[in-house]
Parts: sequence; C-alpha cells; structure tokens
Amino acid sequence: MTGTTLFAKVWDEHVVDTLGPGIDLLHIDRHLLHDLGGGDAIAQVLRRGLPVRRPELTFATPDHVVETKPGRTGGVAQWADDLVQRLREETARAGVRLFDLGEDGQGIVHVVGPELGLSLPGSTIVCGDSHTCTHGATGALAFGIGSTEIQHVLATQTLPQKRPRTMRVIFDGSLPSGVGAKDMALALIGRIGTAGATGFAIEYAGEAVRALDMEGRLTLCNLSVESGAKVGMVAPDDVTFAWLRGRPHAPAGQRWEEAVAYWRSLASDSDAAFDAQITLDAGGIAPHVTWGTSPM
Repeated sequence: MTGTTLFAKVWDEHVVDTLGPGIDLLHIDRHLLHDLGGGDAIAQVLRRGLPVRRPELTFATPDHVVETKPGRTGGVAQWADDLVQRLREETARAGVRLFDLGEDGQGIVHVVGPELGLSLPGSTIVCGDSHTCTHGATGALAFGIGSTEIQHVLATQTLPQKRPRTMRVIFDGSLPSGVGAKDMALALIGRIGTAGATGFAIEYAGEAVRALDMEGRLTLCNLSVESGAKVGMVAPDDVTFAWLRGRPHAPAGQRWEEAVAYWRSLASDSDAAFDAQITLDAGGIAPHVTWGTSPM
C-alpha cells in the first residue's frame, strides 16, 4: 500500500459526498470574493430566496477595478465605481466581511488572504479568479472557480469537483544568484509547455523550493495556472509556520500548537505515488530577462 500525497490528504478530508466516478462534493473552508462579480453573485443567491450559507467563511475585497493611487476611494471609472458599490451593498446584506478601500486588510485578494492568515495549511480555498492557486503556497488546496460555482458555494458552502491527477515538480539543488521563483515557473513551462499541467494538481518539492521564502512560494504557486494546472501546492513546514504565526486570522495559543501539529502531518508520505513527476536542475535555471533590460 502506497503513501498519500499532500493533495490527497487535503482533498479527502473535505469530501462531503461522492457524486459519481471521480467527482466529489467538497466542503469549502474559505470563499474569497472581489469586485468583479462578487456583489452580483450574492445578489443572485439572495434573489432566489437563499441565504449565504456560511457568511463567516466568506471574505471580500475590491481589488480588480479600483484605482491604484494613494487615497483611492473607488474604481477607475463610473462602471467600476458601480461594481465596488454593489460589492459593499451586497456583502452588508449577506453579513459577509468586506475589507473595503481605506481599511486595513484591503488589497489584492491573493495577497491579503495569506497576509491576514485566512489562507491556512490543509484548508480548501476558492475564488472567482484563476490565480487562486497562489494560496497553495501555504499548503492549502486552492483553485479558481466560475460565476455559477461562486453562487453554489455561497448557497451551500460546498462545490462539486472532478478530482485532478497529481504531478510532483522537483527542483533539485540550489538556485544560482539572481534566479527566483518566477524563473523556476518559466523553466517548468519551458519543459512541459503552457498546457503541460492541464488536469493536474502540482506539488512543488525539492531543495530549491524548500529554500524559498513565503513570498517566493506564493509566486511559484501563483504561476501554476500558466502551465495549465488548476492547483499548485507546497507542503507546509517551519518557513510556513513562522510566516503565519501571529497573523490576524491564524490560530493562537493552544489552538496554534494543535494546528501546527496537524499541519506537519500534511506533507506527502515518502512512498506517495504521483501520476506524473518532473525533475529540474535548479542550478541550471537562468534568470529571466525583462524587455528593456540587459543581463548582468
């Protein structure tokens, strides 16, 4: 009997029911909303006479259409202002926590989730954005969903999903000076192509991955979707725990100690089998050169 992968441990823990061959109904621990469609999705659910099933597990922030200048109060145009206002009104009606413009906690949804301690190891996280895979850097199972799925989660706190295959991507050795997580992602895409991980959940492993700080891991997982993967994950370790400790929504006190003990158990077993495995030499990765710059 083979061991269990990080992905399988988290997925299996969240199965509410099996709906058919390879299709499970998953409980969703965190549902993140933004200004592009978040307000409309809540309105659609409430219009059907349904409450938001677990408003305390849903968090919203305007981030897609807002101004970037300091002191911003709205969107980039009137239509954007309308979307932000809709999000404010509908989250208030549903009892959903909104991190609004000008508030601590507002920002890019895939940044504030981890920074606030909302994105925790072993949790399931969804958002109406393909780069939701970013949150997998904390050891969460996170993926983007569509508008109909957003409404399903709002109404039921569950989501039917086809179980993806698993791929382990190992970066052996140490990265050269000046090479970072983005270069690692580009090296993987160079190996397998922009659709090479379609249908897979990626687990990143190896010495170079473990050496990354959390910001680097977030970048690497964020770019998983660029190779076609829906999910990118890094097993939680001491780097993860040190980064999450003391965050506003992270466990504290005895609950923190219990959480860390559980999180340590999530790493893939040494004999776990993956459907595919890719190994790259981290020492051979060249730095990415941006247009308008020259290599040193």
